[in-house]
Amino acid sequence: MQRIFITVVIVLLCIAGASAQSSNKLVAASAARGKTVYLQRCMVCHQADGGGVPKLNAPLDGSSAVNSTNLAKLVKYIVKGFNDRVEIDGEFYENAMPAAADLTDQQIADVLTFIRSNWSNKAGPVTALQVKQTRSKLK
Repeated sequence: MQRIFITVVIVLLCIAGASAQSSNKLVAASAARGKTVYLQRCMVCHQADGGGVPKLNAPLDGSSAVNSTNLAKLVKYIVKGFNDRVEIDGEFYENAMPAAADLTDQQIADVLTFIRSNWSNKAGPVTALQVKQTRSKLK
């Protein structure tokens, strides 16, 4: 009986490990696609190192907004853009951010996953479903 229990535990641990490895691969693939979107659409303002441009374009590296659990604000910024002076982490930025409403939910999820997991950022991935749900609530 003890051997059966140990065998079952080992099998469950192997399944859990394989599931985590599969999940990590999905996140890595999303971040890789997101890097492409970032390089094409975001880098010119936010820079290759995510550092932004002082007083113009907000940094993404180390930003509390990027690392926040509030994804709605990030999705809104991408979909709607904004023209207002914005304060982030005690600094003000004045350059308008153009809307990128043409990006799909998956592209937005991918670029946010890339941004939230690169440089010094350690935030979790974003899914297309999270973007879709958030986007449907935007006015």
